[in-house]
Amino acid sequence: MISGRSDRRPRKRGGCRANFKSGHYKSPLLIMTNLRYSVLLIFILSVTLSAQTPSPSPSPPPASDIYLIPATNVAGQMKLDQPAKITEWTGYNNQPFFLPDGKSLLYTSIRADKQADIYLYDIARRSTTRITQTPESEYSPTLTPDGGFVSVVRVEADGTQRLWKFPIGGGDPVLVLDKIKPVGYHTWIDQNTLALYVLGQPNTLQIVDVPSGKSEVIAQNIGRTLRRVPKQDKLSFVNRVSAQEWLIKEVDLKTRQITTLVKTLPGSEDYAWTPSGVLLMTKDTKLFKFDPLKDSDWKELTDFFQSGLRTVTRVIVSPQGDWIAIVAH
Repeated sequence: MISGRSDRRPRKRGGCRANFKSGHYKSPLLIMTNLRYSVLLIFILSVTLSAQTPSPSPSPPPASDIYLIPATNVAGQMKLDQPAKITEWTGYNNQPFFLPDGKSLLYTSIRADKQADIYLYDIARRSTTRITQTPESEYSPTLTPDGGFVSVVRVEADGTQRLWKFPIGGGDPVLVLDKIKPVGYHTWIDQNTLALYVLGQPNTLQIVDVPSGKSEVIAQNIGRTLRRVPKQDKLSFVNRVSAQEWLIKEVDLKTRQITTLVKTLPGSEDYAWTPSGVLLMTKDTKLFKFDPLKDSDWKELTDFFQSGLRTVTRVIVSPQGDWIAIVAH
C-alpha cells in the first residue's frame, strides 16, 4: 500500500485457485495484434470465485475515472482532442496500461464487492470486460515481455503484497518473486529483469534478476512511476530529494549511472514518455510536456478544466503515440 497516496490497497481475505475455463461465464476475448511481428494473440481470462466471502475494505480509495484522448502530430507539434470517459462504474478506476497494439488497455477497478480486480477496455468496441474475479486484490496490470502473462501486484489473504502473473493461455496464477515484499509497483525491463518500487522506510527502487531473485537497490525515496526510456537502455523514476524538491531521473541499466532530467511540477509524480522521447506530466487540471533535447522547462500542452476535469493524476501514452490515457478524480 502506498502511504499517503490515493491508491491505498484494501486487504481481502481468502484464497482461490485460478480457473480460466472459457465457459465459466461470458468469455472475454482480448485480441492483441503485434504489428512488428504480425502475431495474433487471443486472450481469454476468467477466474473462479472462492466460496469464502471476502471482507470489505474499511476505507476504500477515492473515486476516479479513466479518460482517453486522441493524439496526433501536426507539423511536429502534439495536438490533443477532447477527453472521453471510458469507465462507467462510480468508484476507483485507475492504473491504465496499454497493450502492445494500442487498441485496448487494462486497468484496476474496485466495484460493488469492494475488491480490486483487473478489467479490459476495447477502444474500438467501447466495451469493458472483467478479467479477474478473485478473493485477493489485483493491482497494476502489466503485460510480460513474452506476451504470455499479465503480471499484477497482488494483496494476499494476510495483506502481503507480492508480484504474481496470470497466464494468458489459462491456468493457475504464478508467484513471480517469493521473498521481495511489499511490492508497490513494477515495470519489466526484459523477460528476466524487473524494476520494482518496494515499500519501506524509505521506499526503494530495486532492479531484480527474476530467475535468481537477487535484487539491487538503485535509489531511495522514489515516486510510484517507473518507465522505460524510449529507444534507450534506461529507466526513469522520480527521486524525492526533499519535501520541496522532486526530480525525474534516469538510470543507465548497463552502467547504473544516474542522471537528472528535470524537476517535477510541484507536488506531481505521475508522468509518461511519448514514443519520440518527450515527457508528459500532469498538474491539477493541466497536462505539460518536456523534451529533454529541446526544452529547458515544462511547457503547458492543454488544460482539461473546460472538459469538466478537476484533478488529473496518472498519465500513460499508447505505444503508437495515438492515444493518451489519464486518470481524474
